[in-house]
Amino acid sequence: MDKLKKLQKEIAELEARLADLEARLPAHSIKPNMLNELDELEEQLADARARLAAEQKGKTSASEK
Repeated sequence: MDKLKKLQKEIAELEARLADLEARLPAHSIKPNMLNELDELEEQLADARARLAAEQKGKTSASEK
């Protein structure tokens, strides 16, 4: 599997995990471990999106040469 597809798959999986966690968050009295997991997933998702953007930019630059 090429790197772009792998990153896209990783992003989709992280988005699904994040959506699942957000759906399970109670309206009040959120446990610290859930907040930690939410923060971690958001950071992983931001990192994966940045890597995808960099990879896409690299492919675009390479194809312009």
